[in-house]
Amino acid sequence: MKRALGPTLHSLALRIPATLAIPALAIPALLFAGTMQAADAPVVVTSIKPIHSLVAAIMEGVGEPELIVDGASSPHTYSMKPSNARSLQEAKVIFWVGPNLEAFLEKPLEALGSNASVVELDNAPGLTKLSFREGGAFEPHDDGDHENASGDDHGHDHAAEPGHDDGHAHDEDHEEHEHGHGAFDTHLWLDPMNAKAMATVITTTLVAADPANALTYQANSKALDDKLTALDKEIANTVAPIKDKPFVVFHDAYQYFEHRYGIRVAGSITVSPETIPGAERVSEIHRKVGELGATCVFAEPQFEPRLVKIVIEGTSAKSGVLDPEAATLKAGPDLYFTLMRGIADSMKGCLSSA
Repeated sequence: MKRALGPTLHSLALRIPATLAIPALAIPALLFAGTMQAADAPVVVTSIKPIHSLVAAIMEGVGEPELIVDGASSPHTYSMKPSNARSLQEAKVIFWVGPNLEAFLEKPLEALGSNASVVELDNAPGLTKLSFREGGAFEPHDDGDHENASGDDHGHDHAAEPGHDDGHAHDEDHEEHEHGHGAFDTHLWLDPMNAKAMATVITTTLVAADPANALTYQANSKALDDKLTALDKEIANTVAPIKDKPFVVFHDAYQYFEHRYGIRVAGSITVSPETIPGAERVSEIHRKVGELGATCVFAEPQFEPRLVKIVIEGTSAKSGVLDPEAATLKAGPDLYFTLMRGIADSMKGCLSSA
């Protein structure tokens, strides 16, 4: 390739008028200027698809972040690969939610020392954090068992004002970083306002790591913030007709979506997807689906759909699929929006026909 390039540049130089002549040594620099920015972009590694999507949107035009938990894998059950370890070693910046979600990353990140800036996004200022619901959260809303950490009834008033920031008023209740593992629900990205808070930290980190591209990161961040505001309003409108219809999910992953938009999750088949429920719990849930009038039971693509069939057997409930970790979606800057719209559309589709 290099041998072929020499004559081409020489011929090009001969055809340029003397008054516009460009030194031959400058021509390669001009030809490859467009690739230099991407080559100079920092190596950025992200843990899961929703986080990767936010980072990719902010890095657009500069470079592409790498993704660890790809394909249909789940952070709950993921095992590190040698290629993942190499990516971590080469990284200048690493974004993850934190050890409460991606436990498999905790020891590898500790082993890195100071080679990379490791950003734990569950510490982002302005996040709304909700206490983890022990026991599966499987009781009617009005009996008190279904309250969130701030004591309100899932923020039903929040849906009336999409795009509001009043969820942040609960920060003092939710943002206690000294909590042990599992003390708060880690599916933080299922509230677009939390996505905004994480995007702010992502932008600040990238600007510090790569000041040469600061203006691009900041412009992309502003565009992302505007899109998240519009998405929030869109989802509120989508789920408004089905807010009062109770449904059951495979595992308790949707509390932030529920809290933001005032929808009514009646309970979950299992508290954590790492633990398959026993026959007694499945039988209890089957009975309570009928008692609570749950109209839909939602499976997840990574986990055992047979349990959902057992739970709805002999009831009038329908089944659907929700994908809170984007297992079925292609990674990229648009994934977050596809993910959130997909959850809202699946809920509306199943519950509207139930």
